[in-house]
Amino acid sequence: MNFLCDETSAGLRLDVFLSEQGDITRSAAQKLIERGHALVNNLPISKNYKLRQGDAITITLPEPVATEAQPENISIAILYEDESLIVVNKPQGMVVHPAPGHAGGTLVNALLYHAKGRLSAINGVVRPGIVHRIDRDTSGILAVAKTNEAHLSLAEQIKEHTVSREYFCIAYGRFKEDRFTVDKPIARHPKDRKKMGICADGRRAVTHVEVLRQYEDCALLRCRLETGRTHQIRLHLSSIGHPVAGDPVYGVKVDRLAKKYGLSGQLLHASLLGFVHPESGEAVSFSAPLPPHFQRVVDDLEQRML
Repeated sequence: MNFLCDETSAGLRLDVFLSEQGDITRSAAQKLIERGHALVNNLPISKNYKLRQGDAITITLPEPVATEAQPENISIAILYEDESLIVVNKPQGMVVHPAPGHAGGTLVNALLYHAKGRLSAINGVVRPGIVHRIDRDTSGILAVAKTNEAHLSLAEQIKEHTVSREYFCIAYGRFKEDRFTVDKPIARHPKDRKKMGICADGRRAVTHVEVLRQYEDCALLRCRLETGRTHQIRLHLSSIGHPVAGDPVYGVKVDRLAKKYGLSGQLLHASLLGFVHPESGEAVSFSAPLPPHFQRVVDDLEQRML
């Protein structure tokens, strides 16, 4: 893969540039550099090299290999699969990839078993195939890359904001507008590193919101992501005084719906994912209905409106 550093990327560290271009972790980018898979002007370079306008960056991707994460025979809902990718409907409560405290039982463990270990190697041994993520307690659709080429294609589409991503959620409060946009930059919270925050020097984050149904003190929303930052919908809605029901991090102190329905996390569901297929070049779109725990709340709220 070849890139040319333009004026907008000049001054970036090489590992930061590779991380942003491929939507991979900084550590994965650094490993590519350390192993000689990334060159600048045909020369090996250090990870902290600062790019100059006109620099030619060449990346040689490693072949997909069986990873260190262990395959586990866990049932997963597969919406679509071919030789280059898998589209799954992740249940609430399932962690996407192994992390401290979640060494097993993750979506990656299940995918390794299903795909017999053949997943994109770009994100290393912990997150094979994972191009984008959703939170543990958010349900819904994810696209997983089986090849490096598919991974790069999907990552580029996400970077260029050409992937369609829609979510349903229930948020507290009464809304004055039926449609509106939240455009607030997001970065890691300066005091609590487990949270994200609205920060002036953060990365631009844009969420388009449509109120589908207004209830007494909450509403059913459809949120379309223009960008895809960590916790974006949850943080954006909370920042304007409409936190997502069941959210243990950015939610209300007294969560009426969580208590009444025994919610184990936020009522947030990734309902639609659309992109250009990496191999065929055709536009494809996948949808997933509300999971039972979410639908039960909606049905009860609708009943109360009668």
